[in-house]
Amino acid sequence: MKTLPDLQAWAIFATVAETGSFAQAAEVLGLSQPTVSKAITRLEKQLHVSLFHRTSRRLSLTETGQASLEQAQAVLAAGQSAEAVARDQRESLQGRIKIAAPMSFGLEHLAPLLPRFMETHPAVLLDLHFNDAQVNIVEQGFDMALRISSMDDSSLLVRRLCNLRLRLVAAPAYLAKYGRPTHPSDLAEHISLRYAYERRGSVWRFQQGQEHYSQTVPCALQVNNAQALIPPLLQGLGLTVLPQFLLGDKVEQGLLEVVLPQWNLPSLTLHLLTPPGRSRSARVQAFIDFLVTGFEQAEWADPGQ
Repeated sequence: MKTLPDLQAWAIFATVAETGSFAQAAEVLGLSQPTVSKAITRLEKQLHVSLFHRTSRRLSLTETGQASLEQAQAVLAAGQSAEAVARDQRESLQGRIKIAAPMSFGLEHLAPLLPRFMETHPAVLLDLHFNDAQVNIVEQGFDMALRISSMDDSSLLVRRLCNLRLRLVAAPAYLAKYGRPTHPSDLAEHISLRYAYERRGSVWRFQQGQEHYSQTVPCALQVNNAQALIPPLLQGLGLTVLPQFLLGDKVEQGLLEVVLPQWNLPSLTLHLLTPPGRSRSARVQAFIDFLVTGFEQAEWADPGQ
């Protein structure tokens, strides 16, 4: 007689593999550590193979464990999706949505949208976490994350919301003191203010027609929140590349000037990430639809992309 697969144990295995430890998996799943350990032991006995290499310092997948991981993740995602759909088959939306978003963007452009959603769906609890560092949305239990970046993790579901226009800017006082660059190569003699999480690092890339140019710029300040660049920028202590959503109307007011306006900078992309799994709860889908509508006509988005 054929026995049913141990779906719970496979779901636990997927979580242990993602978190890298039995203790963290137990915390994520709300189980005791012995329960997690017994589930893995049960699987290994049934299969007559080891799924993990265990040492006092490290836990890693065996070849069999690695080969089984994708299917185990699918089991976990399918179970979570089935439960979410069952819970949310009601006329009114209710429950918690856990969301991660970049600090400055979240405060300036996500937070102002929230009252309208809250008024429409008063039984939904929005649990927002603002942080410029990239969180692991599966491990930390997020329903979604907004991320301004290129996407490397193919296991997540990614939706492009819009592109973000970048500008190289400086205060008039800075340009009066150090001169106005006429070509990207001139930036080697200038001072930059830099956002720590920007993947460009110290290299800024420009394009004019078919011509591409990359230039390293000496750095005087590096911060992990781009909004902290604004005061020294306005004070004339350096030049920097910032998205339009952080600049507001400072260029139009004359507080800042666009440098090298004839050269284009690569735009950034605002992505919406959700955990793997085809189905999601009705409340999460409602909030996703709300964000898509709210951001698609944003004046700070890049209309050329």
